[in-house]
Amino acid sequence: MSVRAARGLLVAAPRSGSGKTTVTLALLRALARRGVAVAGAKCGPDYIDPAFHAAATGRPSFNLDSFAMTDALLDAVAGRAGAGADLVIAEGSMGLFDGVVAEAGRSGANADVAARYGWPVILVLDVSGAAQSAAAVALGCRVYDPRLHIAGVILNKVASPRHRRLVEAGLARTGLAVLGALTRDAALVLPERHLGLVQAEETGDLAARLDRLADLAETALDLDAILAAAAGHLPPPGSGRLPDPPGQRVALARDAAFSFVYPHMAAGWRAAGAEIVPFSPLADEAPPETCDACWLPGGYPELHAGRLAAAGRFLSGLRDFARTRPVHGECGGYMVLGEGLEDAEGGRHAMAGLLPVATSYARRKLHLGYRIATLLADGPLGPAGAVRVGHEFHYASESTAAPEEGMALARVTDGEGRPLGPAGHRCGRVSGSFFHLIGAR
Repeated sequence: MSVRAARGLLVAAPRSGSGKTTVTLALLRALARRGVAVAGAKCGPDYIDPAFHAAATGRPSFNLDSFAMTDALLDAVAGRAGAGADLVIAEGSMGLFDGVVAEAGRSGANADVAARYGWPVILVLDVSGAAQSAAAVALGCRVYDPRLHIAGVILNKVASPRHRRLVEAGLARTGLAVLGALTRDAALVLPERHLGLVQAEETGDLAARLDRLADLAETALDLDAILAAAAGHLPPPGSGRLPDPPGQRVALARDAAFSFVYPHMAAGWRAAGAEIVPFSPLADEAPPETCDACWLPGGYPELHAGRLAAAGRFLSGLRDFARTRPVHGECGGYMVLGEGLEDAEGGRHAMAGLLPVATSYARRKLHLGYRIATLLADGPLGPAGAVRVGHEFHYASESTAAPEEGMALARVTDGEGRPLGPAGHRCGRVSGSFFHLIGAR
């Protein structure tokens, strides 16, 4: 069974925690098992969910972000997302209309992406604690944004057959089709930690979990109706330009402590002819000498601080590398480039000492949101004065004083233009910050 190329669907919800990931993975795995050339995508900033999509389908999953990406970059990434696929199922983030206050179509909300590509929306409704009233929520989503078409709803956390009948009675008044229903089942919940799901590669029984979700989709969801609802279009693969690489042979830290690399970034580096050479700090590997740039992405260094502090070959090799070539760290990578990292128990661990910053995970504070950065000096992210857009999502904080402009990476605002002051650090050829780069303006 297959659908015409370049069609899509958005799996969204009125709010976070409604079950979007469960439904998306169930659909992706079930349709892939049926032989549909289906690919996943994620609306908004997220490193973890795309890896689960890729595991479910065997195809890469890309992030689509209407705020952090220019129209040209968004189309370039969307074209990549649909390359070789008959169907793209995009998973929303937060609520369907949640984003920043911005011009129409540029808010970062899921709805922007669905509207841009003409994708119908499958609305996941968490009906726990409600019955007919759930229909009012669905109806509100249907009429709130005239750009969108709600193809139907999937009910989640249904308590009993009677509960389902009551919810469906309310939905019958709205004209919205019910495309399936899932009961409350703790066995369906994927393991989580402080930044979201435990990473796909760390979930040992992931294949079995995905197959259970696919089995559930076959029995609980109307897969034929969901396939028939797919519509819209995608830009052709190869359109637009992806981000440029920081070098032509990039040493990329890659293991359980360093894994947060946006797929479109790596794809852009390769498309520009760069070679990505992975190495593992947790295995005490230094960045390869044959590389001309080093990139330390985000991840979970706070969970492995002791091992990283003891990784002498990695730390000395990183220091040697930085004497002659650029090194950049994002979020977790930034923490490791600093002088020290305090873990959740208050234990202090010496890091590379390449940037004058110390960080702490012991006093957890959520830092979340888009960042617009104007670079203060030439470096791996671009020339001085260039504007870069990224996102922060972390609980660690800097325990040292904020940098002066002469040592900062950039002047930063939030997504709505409110100044946040100088951010990040740069010292010689080394730079870093807590925000993850997504695109340029």
